[in-house]
Amino acid sequence: MHIVNAPSEAVADVNTAAAPFDIEALFRAHYSRVARIIERVVRDRGRSEELAVEVFLKLWRNKNAQHENVEAWLYRVAVRTGIDGLRRQTCRAHYEKVLAWIRPSSAPPNPEQLHSANEEQERVRSILAVMNPRHAQFLLLRSQDFTYDEVAAILNLNPASIGTQLSRAQESFRKEYIKRYGRE
Repeated sequence: MHIVNAPSEAVADVNTAAAPFDIEALFRAHYSRVARIIERVVRDRGRSEELAVEVFLKLWRNKNAQHENVEAWLYRVAVRTGIDGLRRQTCRAHYEKVLAWIRPSSAPPNPEQLHSANEEQERVRSILAVMNPRHAQFLLLRSQDFTYDEVAAILNLNPASIGTQLSRAQESFRKEYIKRYGRE
């Protein structure tokens, strides 16, 4: 039921569950944050924007998600999509290295190019790609300045357990980092 030019009290009485799903309004409201979350993981603005659009397409196709906490669903799927994109990048980079051995380029990179300023970020991304996806989600959401309550809502968890879960995720990351790269 649509009420046009009705007083705000009458509009408030309208059952919001019966209101049509407005993907366009959700897109306008949340697209930039979804894209930023993904960009923090994949480190490619263009790719993150493409993946953010995919997140909204998934929402459009998933009628069940349209009836739950849509914002939490969007951010949860954004983190998962970012991690999946990172895994695809890691796989692609591996195959590109293999192909480089098969077909060496005319000018091999010099040591300075190999040890670029982004070395530490690459280490972090490689660890996020192999660690428990749930732990990676906690770390990525907190790195985006989501509060414990927001993280709990996005991941459908009890807010009281977020501190413990985040601590476990940080410890898991630390152990994997030390295992791969030693103490620095």
